[in-house]
Amino acid sequence: MKSSIEIRNEFINFFLERGHKFVPSSSVIPYDDPTLLFTNAGMNQFKDLFLGKGTRDYKRAVNSQKCIRVSGKHNDLEEVGKDTYHHTFFEMLGNWSFGDYYKKEAIRWAWELLTDVWKLPKDRLYATIYKTDDEAEECWKKETDIEHSHILRFGEKENFWEMGDVGPCGPCSEIHIDLTSDKSGRDLVNTGNPNVIEIWNLVFIQYNREADGSLITLPSKHVDTGAGFERLCAVLQNKNSNYDTDIFQPIIKKICELTSTSYAGTTYKIELIKSNPQIEIDTAIRVISDHIRALAFAIADGALPSNEGRGYVLRRILRRAARYGRKLNMHEPFIYKLVQTLAEVMENVFPEIKEKQEHIERVIKAEEESFNQTLDRGIEIFEAVINRLEKSKTFPGEDAFKLYDTYGFPIDLTQLMAEERGLHVDIATFSKLMEEQRERARSASKEKFSISNIDENLDNITEKDILVQDYKPGIFVGYETTDIKSKIIRVRKLKDKILIELDKTPFYVESGGQVDDIGYIEYNGKQINVLDVLKHNNEIYHILDRDEAEHLNVGTIVRAVVDSEWRQKTMKNHTATHLLHEALRRVLGNHVQQQGSLVAPDRLRFDFNHFEKLTDAQKQKIEEIVNEKINAGIPVKSIILPLEEAKNIPNIKMFFGEKYGDVVRVIKLEDEFSAELCGGTHVNNTKEIGIFRIISESSIASGIRRIEAVTLGGIENYLNSLFKNLSDITEKIQNLIEGIKLNLTELSPSEALNEIEFKNLKELNTKLPEIINLDYVKELEIELYNRKSYYNYLLEASNEIKKKLSKKRLTDASIGLDEMINNSKNIKGIKVATAILQVETLDELKQIGDQLRDKLKSGIGVLAAEIQSKAYFVCVVTDDLIKEKKLSAGKIISEVAKFAGGSGGGRPHLATAGAKDASKLDEALQKTYEIVKSSI
Repeated sequence: MKSSIEIRNEFINFFLERGHKFVPSSSVIPYDDPTLLFTNAGMNQFKDLFLGKGTRDYKRAVNSQKCIRVSGKHNDLEEVGKDTYHHTFFEMLGNWSFGDYYKKEAIRWAWELLTDVWKLPKDRLYATIYKTDDEAEECWKKETDIEHSHILRFGEKENFWEMGDVGPCGPCSEIHIDLTSDKSGRDLVNTGNPNVIEIWNLVFIQYNREADGSLITLPSKHVDTGAGFERLCAVLQNKNSNYDTDIFQPIIKKICELTSTSYAGTTYKIELIKSNPQIEIDTAIRVISDHIRALAFAIADGALPSNEGRGYVLRRILRRAARYGRKLNMHEPFIYKLVQTLAEVMENVFPEIKEKQEHIERVIKAEEESFNQTLDRGIEIFEAVINRLEKSKTFPGEDAFKLYDTYGFPIDLTQLMAEERGLHVDIATFSKLMEEQRERARSASKEKFSISNIDENLDNITEKDILVQDYKPGIFVGYETTDIKSKIIRVRKLKDKILIELDKTPFYVESGGQVDDIGYIEYNGKQINVLDVLKHNNEIYHILDRDEAEHLNVGTIVRAVVDSEWRQKTMKNHTATHLLHEALRRVLGNHVQQQGSLVAPDRLRFDFNHFEKLTDAQKQKIEEIVNEKINAGIPVKSIILPLEEAKNIPNIKMFFGEKYGDVVRVIKLEDEFSAELCGGTHVNNTKEIGIFRIISESSIASGIRRIEAVTLGGIENYLNSLFKNLSDITEKIQNLIEGIKLNLTELSPSEALNEIEFKNLKELNTKLPEIINLDYVKELEIELYNRKSYYNYLLEASNEIKKKLSKKRLTDASIGLDEMINNSKNIKGIKVATAILQVETLDELKQIGDQLRDKLKSGIGVLAAEIQSKAYFVCVVTDDLIKEKKLSAGKIISEVAKFAGGSGGGRPHLATAGAKDASKLDEALQKTYEIVKSSI
């Protein structure tokens, strides 16, 4: 039996021998195609060739492409695991011709490989062709010895391939194999029957679909073929299922080992699950063995689980696998443990899994842990809904939405669980609630016209635009200058603002994390501040106050001036951000990808994927690398070149989801430390950055870390904040020392703590040195850290002293309680004791009240104290008086407090009150006797 490695190699070698160049698989994450979540076909990396935009040094290519599909003709996620041939991740074997050979060779070679090399029985193979493709039929008849009755014609749905609504397209010819026992599969071709499956698709790109739907013949014709590797292996290894091949079996065995289960290969049939529990087990094992492949390859190529885009697709896949793990009685993370086995299966072909194994495991484990916290609760909610449905067969959309919104259940997971119970989900209601939520989110985050709080939308201006004659959009010249004479070419007037467009502008518009420039427009010696700049439809607008700029008209020559200090500081931080990005990758690993950034004059912020807090040693190493590059004084180059050339620069950084033009700008260090596609402004030499200091590192979301840092561009603001914090903590220390010394006078030497260390803090010199270096910054940070530590030491000592003082006051008060009771008054046979005490807190007053109540045996006590310039009262009543006389401490204290302008209440045996006027303590206390007398 041929191994999967042999099959893959035989395919590639077959076409290498026929003049094809081996082109490595591209990433499953498309670099420059935001319309595509994942690479889903071998042709994706050659798309530019089919569109006539790119060139290569070869006309024939062969490879095995990593693909991920979660929806479409053959790849619905909910079907994965239920049958033997649906997958989320798969390899697509393919051969291509770019304007070279065409149908004749493609058909002949496919037949030759299948029948001569792999010895597939010819009488089990069928070729489908497009209904009008006589040329393809002729090629099949002349170039192969296929039975003519096995050539079948189908329509557009089955046999006409299109890249999109417009663009390259053409007929295709699919090769199907009949796996029926009696070779009776002719009528099953293209019916979705698992006994007759497609194993290779030959696409002949010969037309271009125009916007009006018409077809234009292309000057160059191309061939694009794709053969599902997993299906081929199942056929060539004579297996009934893709999951029985050597691609999946090691993973399946590992799952069985981890879950203490066995795999029997039963087929999913919902009506048989109750009578045969093995069906559920086998389905779960297939799902998990498939999903780990999609997860691992996507994460290895830079994707991360999240709540948006491809990240949410990964989260759906992982949570579906985790839920199937419950079917195998797995309640702890285990899916991540399959990565090692997958790495071993793939290491000879796709070594990236082995290389990034630790990172992949961490990502998956973290997601498992996160979802496990809500999965069991979500299942409980699901079961509760099921129990209340009674005879209904519809799972409410409101509950499906709650499971999604509160417990993180993707809707397809809820649908799966409902299907297992013979139910269907009310998708209409769910979709309605989802759209309402999206609308709320859109409303909440609706972007203002600009940061200047202009409400009007540029597409809805009330006053007519005024354009210069022969108008064409202005250009950005800010890379070369920050000060230029320019002509106004468009004016847009709003209620209180005027928008002007210039034929040339030095103002950078916020993009790629870099903030807008600030500055002014000068006309006739008058400077008009630019409130904001923005870009709309490639037009750059400068927003001015209407009162100041009312006189500006199209054709007017003005001077546009960017604040050069603002720009210089921003440039330092932007180049430092590039250095930081590369340093992070070198210290933490190549999995690090930018997830967001802010480049401002005073600081930089960089968000990146990483699943644990950075250690002090890692942060120190990152800083060292960046500062080494700064001190080395490396020239920073800006290069304009075609996108395809940029992709070939070693370690070039491109960002997933970005749509790049055919020509791009690359910011590159001369020593090749860093190269990145970027439209921002940068220093000419790293020496200009001065210094780099990380000021914080934190988590902002699951698997996303954030670093904030400063360079020479923003160091003054940072140092001023350090001085402010030092001043504040020093003042707190001084106040604390004074309080401690005062409290110590109330304690005897034996009651006091061991000797407290009172330091003489050195006076701070807040004048900045002429040259600010990293050592100076660190010195201030260490001083702040030491003073905070000293403050915490004093605070702990102060609290201990306060506890001792409180205990002393309680002891002193307890000694005086007998005297207080002896001096009590008898009101209608009831003892009433009152006193004004010296305490620090209401809690102390209550504790003394409890002691008084115990000592009274039978009676009423009212205590008062001035605490922080306010009056506080406590009343206690013994149990016998509560029972026999129906007296209540709450009622008594409420009346007492009124005489000091306060109020209170509480339980019958103890109540408290407060009042603002502490001068009325004695007067209020004297009223106690009258209040008690009237209460009896």
